[in-house]
Amino acid sequence: MSKRLFVNGTLMRGLSLHGNLEGAEFLGEFHTAPLYRLYSIDDGHPGMFEVDAGGVSVVGEYYEMSNAIWSHVEAGEPPGLYCGPVTLEDGRVVEGILFPRELAEGRHKDISEFGDWRAYIAAMEDRG
Repeated sequence: MSKRLFVNGTLMRGLSLHGNLEGAEFLGEFHTAPLYRLYSIDDGHPGMFEVDAGGVSVVGEYYEMSNAIWSHVEAGEPPGLYCGPVTLEDGRVVEGILFPRELAEGRHKDISEFGDWRAYIAAMEDRG
């Protein structure tokens, strides 16, 4: 049995937790439908959640993995993140990594204008 998962943060290729996906099959880079807000959780990882209005499209990667790899991924995820439905721009609803809205708003930085964790990290590095 296998699991497919949309990721939009530190699990993506070249980022800090990507090694947790070792052995998973990369299915491609995708964008969500413009239904989400993206927050920086203490500049350590992003937190994405769905909104009724004012959403943006978020860049991410889609993977297929064994249950054993999924167990490793799940165990390595930062606190608060959970698996839930994510709508891609092509209308497919897939499982993805989400963050509770109530833990993000008013506590962390809204980075939705970037729509991409990598772009946000690059902007932070440019600021020095």
